[in-house]
Amino acid sequence: MKKNIVLDFGDIFFDLDKTATARAMQSFGLTQLTPELDLLFKTYEKGQVATTTFLAEVSTYFPKATHPDLIHAWNSILLDFPLYRLEFIEALAQEKTHRLFMLSNTNALHINEVRKKMGTKNYLRFKRVFEAFYLSHEIGMRKPDRAIFEFVLQQNDLVATETLFVDDTSENTHAAAKLGIKTWNLAVGQEDIIQLKSHL
Repeated sequence: MKKNIVLDFGDIFFDLDKTATARAMQSFGLTQLTPELDLLFKTYEKGQVATTTFLAEVSTYFPKATHPDLIHAWNSILLDFPLYRLEFIEALAQEKTHRLFMLSNTNALHINEVRKKMGTKNYLRFKRVFEAFYLSHEIGMRKPDRAIFEFVLQQNDLVATETLFVDDTSENTHAAAKLGIKTWNLAVGQEDIIQLKSHL
C-alpha cells in the first residue's frame, strides 16, 4: 500500500531541454563538461555557493561571456509548465488519499526563472499541493545522494515501502530503491505524470 508520493519537478511537471545549456555555452567556448565545472554546478545546486559567486566562477571559464549571457544560457534548459499537470496534481491532493512531497534538484537561478515562467499565482498553487517542498539548494543536499532520501523519510515519518518516488533520472530512482522506496522512473516523451494512478 503506497501512502506517500515523492515527486521530482523537472521533466515530471516542468518541461526541460536538458542539452540546451551546453548548446548555449558552446558559443562561449564550452567543448565539454569538465570535472571542475561539473563540481561547481553540483555545488551550486546544493546551495553551497551564492549566485554571485557562482557566476563569477563560471566567468573564469568563459571570460567573453557577460553575466546576463551566462544566466540566459543557464536558464535555457527551462521550457514550460503545462497547466493540465497542475490541475491533475491539485485534483489528486483534494482526494486526500496520499501524502504528497516535492523533491527537486534545482538552484536559485532556475527556481527564480521557473516562478517567472509559471507566474507567481500558479507557482504558489503548485507549491500548496505539497505537504513539504524540498529544493536541493535550500536543504544542502541533492539526488542521488542517499542522505537526501533518508532526510525526507525521517523528517516526515515515512515508511520507505509505503512511499512511491517518481523521477525521470534512473540514477535517482535506483538510489531511492536501495532504501526500499518504491519507484517509477518516468520515461519522458513516452509517459506523463497524469498516469500516476496506474503506479499506485
